[in-house]
Amino acid sequence: MSFETPDGDDTKPTESKTITAQDEDHKYPSTAVALTILVSCLFSMFLISLDRTIIGTAIPQITKEFHSVNDIGWYGSAFMLTTCSVQLLYGRIYKLFPVKYVFIVAIAVFEIGSAVCGAAPSSNALIVGRAIAGAGAAGIMSGVMQILVHVVPLEKRPLFAGLFGAVGGISAVVGPLLGGVFTERLSWRWCFYINLPFGAVSVTAVMVLMKNFKPLEGSLPLRQKLSLLDLTGTTVFVPCMTCLILALEWGGDTYAWNNWRIILLFIIFGVLFLAWLAIQAWKQEDATLPPRIFFQRSIVAGFVYNTTISASLMIVVYYLPLWFQAVKGQNPSTSGVSVLPSILSLVVASILSGVFTQRVGYYWPPMNASPILASVGAGLLTTLKVDTGHSKWIGFQVLFGLGAGLGLQQATLAAQAVLRGPDISTGISVIFFGQQLGGAIFLAIAETIFDQKLANSLQDIPGANADAIIKAGAADLQNDVPAFVLPQVLSAYNNAVTATLYLATGAACITLIPALFIEWKNIKSKKKDTGTNVSSTIGSRGKEGTKDPGSEA
Repeated sequence: MSFETPDGDDTKPTESKTITAQDEDHKYPSTAVALTILVSCLFSMFLISLDRTIIGTAIPQITKEFHSVNDIGWYGSAFMLTTCSVQLLYGRIYKLFPVKYVFIVAIAVFEIGSAVCGAAPSSNALIVGRAIAGAGAAGIMSGVMQILVHVVPLEKRPLFAGLFGAVGGISAVVGPLLGGVFTERLSWRWCFYINLPFGAVSVTAVMVLMKNFKPLEGSLPLRQKLSLLDLTGTTVFVPCMTCLILALEWGGDTYAWNNWRIILLFIIFGVLFLAWLAIQAWKQEDATLPPRIFFQRSIVAGFVYNTTISASLMIVVYYLPLWFQAVKGQNPSTSGVSVLPSILSLVVASILSGVFTQRVGYYWPPMNASPILASVGAGLLTTLKVDTGHSKWIGFQVLFGLGAGLGLQQATLAAQAVLRGPDISTGISVIFFGQQLGGAIFLAIAETIFDQKLANSLQDIPGANADAIIKAGAADLQNDVPAFVLPQVLSAYNNAVTATLYLATGAACITLIPALFIEWKNIKSKKKDTGTNVSSTIGSRGKEGTKDPGSEA
């Protein structure tokens, strides 16, 4: 299989033209070079996918070392908050600056964040590291797709897009296992240090082998480039999201919900959000999110769909390992094995939904089946008790995983079916933004629910020191808690975890509403020339043997 293409027309270096992704005049790299670059991209995707799942089984040990059970939600929310805050911004950065170097910088930022997490002396330092890593992860996710456009012809891209999805599934399986092994046999810090060698491999391959493809706007003055980044919108949006997450994190825990600080945070969030919407309406095509794209029926429905189904999944991924370790007394590696039913069923369902859509052409059947199965599975998980047996918690996980897996990729297909040309990349970014946003917001809400439920339940136990039990963390409760109150403490942790699963159930149920508003398009009927148009990101390309004016060797 070769990626090289025959000579195209004679394009002068000073000319620029609109280039669709399937243009035959683009000289793609040789098969060996392309595969090497794409393997490095797979490593990068593995990095960020692993980072989301590996921490789940390590959380009990982290809370034990830092006495930070109240910070559990922040370990996930900080990562996703920065990721979703800059995700759309990265789309514009890649249009204005060389893909190669932006991608390398994104990996470097992610690696710095991972190093900070690994060396963190406190829970606050760990949260800061997670936020830094999240900012880099957003650039990696966007960059991988940009690189794919440059090195692989359109007709071969679905294969590699499928491989990227498979990597996500594999990391979802490997993450909890590695997290358990590292936490139990080495240290939870290796859950973050493992990112460093993978990042080095990716940076080396991209730096050495990939051309420096310059965007069409690459010759613009720096000041003009910065003006096109919608820095005004981003400057408003980041503190907007920060206020929202802080209000959700502090409300009912650090401060009462009616405390003036929480009320003020919600007010500031509302004002900033309205200001951001006004900026988007004012800038139109120069906005981070052009209104005409977002208000397209399938895009706004897909955004809500991915927000809620991803939120449901993230709650289960973060709190189910906690249930196994706190309630069932499992060690980190064993709890990693115990959550495999949900992860493996999710991977299988994702593959099957892709095969179904490719064969039939319609994405709405699995998209509608997803919230039904996921809500039933999550609802059954809320019935977990201290003495629940293997058959039940395995079966409940499988049902939930099948439901979540059926719908995770379908909203992006809907975006590709209803949008044309350069709008497709923006539409997909919106869908992915919803995925990150849902996780950030709902994990913060889940933490508030967990903290309040646990504190209230422990305070009702006669003779129990609620503060001491909470500070001790969720790991080794059987050894850290006096025997005469242990059954009640286990029940308190069980009730706190299942309370978060009610939120996961609600999010899955809500997902059915936007699913009903998705347009019923057939992806097979869409003309090939409506594929991703990259005219705004790359300049003209000449025939083989002629230097690409938009690239440097």
